[in-house]
Amino acid sequence: MNFEFSGEMWFWKGPAPWHFITVPEEGCDALEESAALVSYGWGMIPVAARIGETRWRTSLFPKDGRYVVPVKAHVRRAEGLELGDLVTVRLDVEA
Repeated sequence: MNFEFSGEMWFWKGPAPWHFITVPEEGCDALEESAALVSYGWGMIPVAARIGETRWRTSLFPKDGRYVVPVKAHVRRAEGLELGDLVTVRLDVEA
């Protein structure tokens, strides 16, 4: 399964600070169906992600009935991303 969406990058300062982009509800419905087949625990879904020309592997986190994409520091630097930017993300769910 693969899809593309745009969302605002936000910051969570929790015990381990991180930047995320929330997957829209429509995408979350399809991910929910895939989760049972690919999740390796806590509902995490392994994906290959791409923003602009930067690709990386990560896992989607379930949060508040949706999924969020963690955006690593090297991705933010490479793509010149700032907090609050509207970002287009391409996801390929990995089996």
